[in-house]
Amino acid sequence: MTGSLIYKFIESLYKFPRSLTGDGVRQTLFKIKDEYIKNLSIYEIQTGEEVGDWIIPNEWNVKSAYVKDEKGKFIVNFKENNLHLVGYSQPVNKKISLKELNRHLYSLPELPGAIPYVTSYYKNTWGFCLTDNLRKSLKEENYHVYIDSSIKKGSLTYADLIIPGMQDEEIFFSTYICHPSIANNELSGPGLATFLAKWLNNRSNRFTYRFVFAPETIGAISYISNNLETLKNVHAAFNLTCVGDNHATSFLPSRKGDTITDKVARHVLENQKDNFKEYSFIKDRGSDERQYCSPGVDLPMVSIMRSKYGEYPEYHTSLDNMDFISPDGLDLSFQMHLECIEILENNYFYRSSILGEPFLSKRGKNYLNIGGVESKESQSSKLILDLMICCDGLLDIIDIANLLDQYAFELIPTFQSLEAEGLIEKSK
Repeated sequence: MTGSLIYKFIESLYKFPRSLTGDGVRQTLFKIKDEYIKNLSIYEIQTGEEVGDWIIPNEWNVKSAYVKDEKGKFIVNFKENNLHLVGYSQPVNKKISLKELNRHLYSLPELPGAIPYVTSYYKNTWGFCLTDNLRKSLKEENYHVYIDSSIKKGSLTYADLIIPGMQDEEIFFSTYICHPSIANNELSGPGLATFLAKWLNNRSNRFTYRFVFAPETIGAISYISNNLETLKNVHAAFNLTCVGDNHATSFLPSRKGDTITDKVARHVLENQKDNFKEYSFIKDRGSDERQYCSPGVDLPMVSIMRSKYGEYPEYHTSLDNMDFISPDGLDLSFQMHLECIEILENNYFYRSSILGEPFLSKRGKNYLNIGGVESKESQSSKLILDLMICCDGLLDIIDIANLLDQYAFELIPTFQSLEAEGLIEKSK
């Protein structure tokens, strides 16, 4: 099962100390390149470079960070869980009172057993995150606070992969690589992207495929800034995030809501066994679709998720861990995106190449129609005639499948067979 392979891959990346910039991002990308996608290209954008309305920040790296009590016992330790340290914390080495320490601590009273994920990319500060249970147990004494971090000129790292197809039109996948020790809202996206790319790399494709791995928001803006002209070739686009848990499926449409990606995604979701919840782009957007669907970029980008970001209690906490995701959840997400790809690859406008209905009986047992008897053969013949009556050159295979209350993914072999028989032809 592909989901099990994705799960093991995510597990191998889980403890890398990712952030907006830094060596944790590079570790993640180089592991993907070295072990999974050899033709992945990795890029660096230097501190201070302008990308859109943004400026690439200083690079942040951490060697060690902890809080100890007066007896030298660790209260929190970055090496045990990198969520313990507020992202982009400045270097600190001093002893402080509990009162002062509390001004730099973050916890969640509503989830007392969870460590929150907190960052401070653009403000000079420092802090630690811990469970609320642990925070309430701290005694009135002095604590040794130590953060061995560096914030200095460096670069932001991102990667892309281009898989050439027979057409220049592209299907685009984006995912982000900036959250530390978070499974569903971070690594499930890169995990799915990596295994979709591996699958596409090993076959011949109609479309060209582009995969982007970048830090959220500023990474996506950086990619757009450097590739805007090329992105005009994008035919369909998917944002990969929150695809690993076992909860109900979620759908976030594109800004326009009626693109080819919206159409194929809704069709696939409507033909799954489970119901799905559709969200509003205007009200509920929150990931990199904000950048790729923005005016002037206008990619037809959607997100097919399990639990949507921001909509589950474990979101942005230590509870979004390897126990929250599963091989089964990842496998279903892989299958849904694979079926979107296969439908898009075969989504042509067909028209009938004969006058009237075809004479199916002369075409052998596959088209046998026994008059007056309900059988598998007669049902098959009825479906063929129904398909052909819809092949007027104005409807694509998704339109036809929707009209006939069928699943386009399952109809692909029938369309291919009819075309091979010369009964239908692609509309120019």
